[in-house]
Amino acid sequence: MTERQFRIVEEIRPLVAQRVLSAGPDRDARPFTGPRGGRISTAVLGDATHWDDAVTELGYEHLCRHDLRHTGLTWFADAGVQVHVMRRIADHGSLTTTRRHLHGCRSPPAPQE
Repeated sequence: MTERQFRIVEEIRPLVAQRVLSAGPDRDARPFTGPRGGRISTAVLGDATHWDDAVTELGYEHLCRHDLRHTGLTWFADAGVQVHVMRRIADHGSLTTTRRHLHGCRSPPAPQE
């Protein structure tokens, strides 16, 4: 099994810690699983959200799930969340990347790095 390291923002660490503890001591246990207990893959995520059906019904077949990152970060900005916090949530390497995800937000994207 290949290990992948990633940052977990402070605000959700208690939730993740609780899920890891509930998964048990097995190193290969998954604290977050798909609907049948397996790995959460892009296909599983698409099936669970009925993404293809939803965008087709709405007439937006061109949309992809990654667009939700842009929308979510824009909504965070509109709610007044500071850009450096959004960068951590999105796990972006720079504020520039986070700012590129913001579309038509009413909040100013500053401060500078």
